Amino acid sequence: MSSSRTITMYGIPNCDTVKKARTWLEQQEIPFHFHNFKKDGLNQPTVEQWLKKSDLSILINRKGTTWRALSDAQKALADTAEGAIALMLENPSVIKRPVLVIDDQSELHVAVSFKADQYQNLFSSVA
Repeated sequence: MSSSRTITMYGIPNCDTVKKARTWLEQQEIPFHFHNFKKDGLNQPTVEQWLKKSDLSILINRKGTTWRALSDAQKALADTAEGAIALMLENPSVIKRPVLVIDDQSELHVAVSFKADQYQNLFSSVA
């Protein structure tokens, strides 16, 4: 792995999918930084960066309890990129987790959620 590559996993530590993803990376001996967006916060440039590489419909978790608890007006915000960014910054739990960002300085790779084969393919393609 290139020493100029940085890998950051965004999520919350008690999320089962995040736990699975962290375990997979550790088993593959892939070093990464974990960013707990509830504790460490989240900023607009970071979310905008994700949206350049991931579709809004994938990034927003419309099946979770946080989404179901939102008002119809809040849910309507997710229909535009600007509104969705505001919604994600206000309610980070509405983001599908984890968001894995691989920055190899020549390109940014973003993966949302976790499946072992998805990560395997991702790391094979950016090796």
